[in-house]
Amino acid sequence: MIEVKQVSKRFGTITAVEDVSFRVEAGEVYGLLGENGAGKTTTMRMMATILQPTEGDIEISGFSVQKEPVEVRRRIGILFGGDVGLYNRLTARENIAYFGSLYGLEQRRLQERIDSLSQMLEMDSFIDRRVGAFSRGMKQKVAIARTLVHDPDVILLDEPTTGLDVTAANIFRRMVGKLQDEGKTILFSSHNMGEINKLCKRIALIHKGRLQFAGGLDTLRERFGIADLDDIFMAVVEGSEA
Repeated sequence: MIEVKQVSKRFGTITAVEDVSFRVEAGEVYGLLGENGAGKTTTMRMMATILQPTEGDIEISGFSVQKEPVEVRRRIGILFGGDVGLYNRLTARENIAYFGSLYGLEQRRLQERIDSLSQMLEMDSFIDRRVGAFSRGMKQKVAIARTLVHDPDVILLDEPTTGLDVTAANIFRRMVGKLQDEGKTILFSSHNMGEINKLCKRIALIHKGRLQFAGGLDTLRERFGIADLDDIFMAVVEGSEA
């Protein structure tokens, strides 16, 4: 479970996130929707205890990011957009194993997890190759596996399909469904309305750091009288700037 409670984040005189609240239930795939620069990544960095809220608090599985950051870190897996941060001289397996070892996984369990994730993400053909020559999509698969290797209860995915082709994106969506079947709580950040529509039933919509909506997609469509999520998003943006 994730509960965001009236969270704000300021950097000097700049307010990146202001008074945002929403709740993700255990076992739910929840969408965090907004354009680039809306405050999605800042919000997720606060969830991951990388940034500290200026005001408010966030609870992950009942633990406060402000008061119990170590407990929060033990329970989450996080994938941020942008540079995947892999070690080019190591193989995909070695990259994943390195991060798994940081979480204290014993060797046998670690290799079982790597083999399982390799199969799930269809990485077997390159799992033992050095990542330096990988395509962006191949690196993204390794980064996703690294995020999941310690089998976290709560998974934070910031623009996870960046660099993935259509086939790989479909593999990713099947993986999300499998993780949900296992009872994982997943927060999925994107500005791709099609992905949100396929993966999520409930969302939080952020624009310029402010929460515009939190709830079910059906409720969102009813509120605006529009079926298409792209059109709804543009209505929200234009309405907030009117």
